[in-house]
Amino acid sequence: MNQTELYQGLQAIGYPVAYSHFTTEPKAPYLVYLFAYGNDYMADNFNHAEVSVYQVELYTEKKDLTAEQKVKDKLREMQLPFSKSETYLESEKMHQVIYEIQLIGG
Repeated sequence: MNQTELYQGLQAIGYPVAYSHFTTEPKAPYLVYLFAYGNDYMADNFNHAEVSVYQVELYTEKKDLTAEQKVKDKLREMQLPFSKSETYLESEKMHQVIYEIQLIGG
């Protein structure tokens, strides 16, 4: 899977989606995804497989279990294992749920 396919899959959830940030913040819930870091498989001084770690961030005005379930269901459908963390952004008055995924070879 590559970044374009990730974007298309996230769009299918039905929430606004942007890479990194929106120029004008949409009404929540919305999704932002971005490259976090590379974790390539390396051996013998060679990168054998490109592994890109992305963050898929869900923003909601209140704890929204339905929105979270939609994201989890889509990531599972796309066969993307994930880890999840969350926080409340006091300055934004928003809940942020972060799903960390790996794209291999893309």
